[in-house]
Amino acid sequence: MLKIENLVVRYGMIEAIKGISFHVDDGEIVTLIGSNGAGKTTTMHAISGLLKPAGGSITLDGKDLIKTPSHKIVTDGLAQVPEGRRVFAEQSVKENLLLGAYFRKDKQEIEKDLAYVYDLFPRLKEREKQLAGTLSGGEQQMLAMGRALMSRPKILLLDEPSMGLSPLLVKEIFRIIQDINKRGTTILLVEQNAKMALGIADRAYVLETGKIVLEGTGEELAASERVRKAYLGG
Repeated sequence: MLKIENLVVRYGMIEAIKGISFHVDDGEIVTLIGSNGAGKTTTMHAISGLLKPAGGSITLDGKDLIKTPSHKIVTDGLAQVPEGRRVFAEQSVKENLLLGAYFRKDKQEIEKDLAYVYDLFPRLKEREKQLAGTLSGGEQQMLAMGRALMSRPKILLLDEPSMGLSPLLVKEIFRIIQDINKRGTTILLVEQNAKMALGIADRAYVLETGKIVLEGTGEELAASERVRKAYLGG
């Protein structure tokens, strides 16, 4: 489905991503873990078209995403939930969700997807007329995820969905990520909470200073002594 080969991203003279390659197959949950500054968000931004790579290739179902404008990438079936939620604070919950379907014309299907999002996130239904800026951090994270789902993506990119949330809410968000995946959406997850991320991942990659240094199943990396020492506090 999603294939990244020899990806290089630079900020001026600084090479932030140094020729990484990985893939996400249809139906998988794949996670990228690593410390702050490892290049996780930079990788996500390159995939979704927000950053122009200096080299390498990114393809989705064989289509070259590097040559595709970022707003068109959404219509090709890829949506990103950005780090820090970035909801439209002065718009209502429902207005935020409908903005996720801005390019769609199929009104009946949009209503079906709205019902699907409310089924996943009942709290959003309860607060659909409330301004997004007045929601709690956890509710804003749910809204950002719901907004991305309204574009009906084949693959959903999640950038640090647990950031700033209480342990209880983190568990709920990860349960919902698994639910979204079981309902047919492929997931690429970037997370600092390595324990939770590896616990739900089919496969995982460890990113350190712009390079992939380890890869394997979620179980394999969770059992790795190197990963435990660096990311799991063990």
